[in-house]
Amino acid sequence: MLIRYKKSFEKIAMGLLSFMPAEKDLKQLQQTVKQYETADDWQLFLWKQEEDIIGAIGVVLKGDELVEVQHISVNPSHRQQGVGKRMVNAVKDLYKNKSVVPNDETEAFFKKCKSDNKDC
Repeated sequence: MLIRYKKSFEKIAMGLLSFMPAEKDLKQLQQTVKQYETADDWQLFLWKQEEDIIGAIGVVLKGDELVEVQHISVNPSHRQQGVGKRMVNAVKDLYKNKSVVPNDETEAFFKKCKSDNKDC
């Protein structure tokens, strides 16, 4: 289930986002989380499965028609189970009147989804 990020989830979100290659540096990671907390056009969502938060997906709203996926991250122990695809599809449902597209860092994941003939 997709839930909106809130400050009380900061440590969990930072842990998940740290799996992204561009977020390895602590200062960069802190800056990214702050951007999600303060910028109206940056939205961070977490994926809750049962009682655990196991994934994060961050988007930037670009105008009235475009949503760019900035970050997709899944806890390593839950990978290869379709969690990332479910997160992308949940974001597409949430923004059903907009085009949901990858950025350079998430493009490979989107291509993998397409090649698996799954929604994504």
